Amino acid sequence: MSFPESSSRPYEECGVFGVWGVPNAAALTALGLHALQHRGQEAAGIVSFDGESFHQHKALGLVGDVFGSQTVIEGLPGEAAIGHNRYGTTGGTHVRNVQPIYADYAFGGLAVAHNGNLTNAATLRQALVKRGCIFHSTMDTEVIVHLIAISLYDTAIDRLMDAAKQIKGAYSLITLTPDNGMMGMRDPLGVRPLVLGRMPGYEKKAGGWILASETCALDIIGADYVRDIEPGEIVVINGDGVTSLWPFGDVGRRFCIFEYIYFARPDSVLEGQSVYEVRTRIGGELARESGVEADIVVPVPDSGVPSAIGYAHESGLPYEMGIVRNHYVGRTFIQPTDQIRNLGVKMKHSANKAVLEGRRVILVDDSIVRGTTSRKIVDMVRAAGAKEVHMRITSPPTKHPCFYGIDTPSEKHLLAARHSLEEMREAINADSLAFISFDGLYRALGHQGRPVANHTNCDACFSGDYPISLVDKEGKLVQ
Repeated sequence: MSFPESSSRPYEECGVFGVWGVPNAAALTALGLHALQHRGQEAAGIVSFDGESFHQHKALGLVGDVFGSQTVIEGLPGEAAIGHNRYGTTGGTHVRNVQPIYADYAFGGLAVAHNGNLTNAATLRQALVKRGCIFHSTMDTEVIVHLIAISLYDTAIDRLMDAAKQIKGAYSLITLTPDNGMMGMRDPLGVRPLVLGRMPGYEKKAGGWILASETCALDIIGADYVRDIEPGEIVVINGDGVTSLWPFGDVGRRFCIFEYIYFARPDSVLEGQSVYEVRTRIGGELARESGVEADIVVPVPDSGVPSAIGYAHESGLPYEMGIVRNHYVGRTFIQPTDQIRNLGVKMKHSANKAVLEGRRVILVDDSIVRGTTSRKIVDMVRAAGAKEVHMRITSPPTKHPCFYGIDTPSEKHLLAARHSLEEMREAINADSLAFISFDGLYRALGHQGRPVANHTNCDACFSGDYPISLVDKEGKLVQ
């Protein structure tokens, strides 16, 4: 995994989207990827199938840049397509690492789009290279491609199940084949999300099926939400409809809790819960746990907005937009000098002096990773005239790295792993600092508190409780 030294926030996961049995499938896929842009801004790609041939287009950049041309979309014909937004956790920013990956096999072509991280990718890669497999990228996704290639089974479905039983990690993926149609799969614990939808008007037809990382991608194309793909489930979508396969059996459920806190779009529904409503409940819990005398509640846009609304409602304090976000700042801005680099936070966020001046402010944000961004935001609010700045965080302290598809730094770079609460408060220059408790977070999800047994979510970045074995780390094949 990699994490830029200058960054202070967790990086997004990837987004996957698939269409089967709908005219202009690539155009719909591009729209779906637009809705999933928050999950990755490095690169985007689409592979389509027209009944005879596969077509692909992928490049570095945002979806609008990669698929903004009608000529590009016209070059992706067919009623089936899968797409991918990338934010790299393994592999760097290179075209060779852009998905979907397409490969020709003895049984025909196959394209794969993958979200998440394999915890035994390096171990498997080492073994595959010894067998003579040649890798063209640094992505763990290519491990899956080679496992399918060397499988002794005949069909793409059986080969995919064979590969699935050898990989470990947190993932959701979509594949496209000529004979078996579109397939979707979630890891055995369902850490990463994947939902099934359908276009209206296809109830009596074979097609119209959609797979997506989040329900917000269904909304943009007018598709109806059908259900979540279950943990460990493989769905096969073709002319026979939707068929489910269960290669792992029932091994539990550990959906990533950080999807609710930060990653998912607030208008999505994940595991039956509205992300927006969960975030507002988190804010309410936070107000009950760590209320402080203040004049206004201010979110750090954008992920802090729903929780700040919940905090304001519970506390009875006014909710104000004391920080304004510039939505037109990309990740590729050139920062040639230290002076310009230090102004980076002001490019993304600006203080609203008319709201902040002379006020005691409660700032609501989703997390503190390194603490550098939090310090800059607190200082910016103080410079705008705030009398006091109280930071409230809608997650527990991030003390452990994630190995399941979220690009967080090692423990030595995590502020909460190295410092006490008071030391963290001093580091970010706040008058007070509080994080939501584990029990408060789980109450917001509808539980009585954090389950002692039979955990329902993965919270390893806060607790250090890793539900999936870290094969490569234990074998010291990753840092």
